Amino acid sequence: MRSVLESRAALAAGLLIAFAGSAVAADAWYPYEVESWNPPFDMASPREKLSYVPLEKASKPWEICVSFPHMKDAYWLAVDYGVAEEAKDLGVKMQLVEAGGYTELEKQISQIEDCVAAGANAVIIGAISFDGLNNLVHEVRSKDIPVIDVINGMSSPELSAKSLVSFGEMGAKTGEFLAKMHPAGSDPVKVGWFPGPAGAGWVEAGNTGFLEAVKGSAVEVVETKYGDTGKEAQSALIEDTLGAYPDLDYIAGTAVTAEAAIPILRSRGLTDQIKVLSYYYTPGVDQGIRRGQILAAPTDSPVIQGRIAVDQAVRILEGQDFAKHVGPALFVVSQDNIADFDPGSTLAPDGFSPVFRVE
Repeated sequence: MRSVLESRAALAAGLLIAFAGSAVAADAWYPYEVESWNPPFDMASPREKLSYVPLEKASKPWEICVSFPHMKDAYWLAVDYGVAEEAKDLGVKMQLVEAGGYTELEKQISQIEDCVAAGANAVIIGAISFDGLNNLVHEVRSKDIPVIDVINGMSSPELSAKSLVSFGEMGAKTGEFLAKMHPAGSDPVKVGWFPGPAGAGWVEAGNTGFLEAVKGSAVEVVETKYGDTGKEAQSALIEDTLGAYPDLDYIAGTAVTAEAAIPILRSRGLTDQIKVLSYYYTPGVDQGIRRGQILAAPTDSPVIQGRIAVDQAVRILEGQDFAKHVGPALFVVSQDNIADFDPGSTLAPDGFSPVFRVE
């Protein structure tokens, strides 16, 4: 028998959170180190480390509706990979809808309502807005349908579970990396900061974390520009900032920002002058770090977050014990340690195409 969640702190106290299961397969993604917030849904709550293991199989082919803001970048492709693979592993059905961008809140709401009307047993939401889906969550929960908050964060207290990390800490880890390079008293450096689309919960958290982390260092954030995480939108923001600040030292922001910055800096002959950092991880960021074009980025293991969200949904539907608020432990990948980094928790495999339906 295996323990699905083994809390090191609880074990030390002679306690064990044990869920039914079978032997772990040699090639399985689990057990995976996560952190659990208690009380849940408050990122300031105390945390304990857990070793996460999912159910072996669902008791029936539940219908899981998954809603993403978009599928325009490799980050959400990684989450899709995690969701699709876990649905297959557990033997449940999955329908994925994507709204097309962070300006499409009403479309996301409408897509989820359609999913529920079509018979979804549970809903997993990567939210466009931190507060904007709360009425929808209330409506879905009133039908006794579980709602899982994945990746982005929502403020509704009626959520069934969360599979996500603190994007405040993601931003902070990037800021800390930069602040350590340029501590107080060293020569000042100028940074253009691109946190992502305004109003999204993960963006506001990441922005706060980054700014707090560089406070008191020699890092000066001379420009903060919000925008959709499409490459065209981020490229335009970068071009505007370079025009206003030709003496910039760093570009830091979303993974799309970092990816877009590389060719722009190359075309302007600024590769040696301006360095690049991301506050989350994609294949482009991975390639950029390996090639020496991006300094570093933290990973929040989005493949694992997608897998856990599906497992949480099935556990709730089947009346099983479940972790209400968990997220993978964060770590920073840099040019110094990338040779030892296994991207399987973070990136979809090469050649993976979006999966919108699992039967």
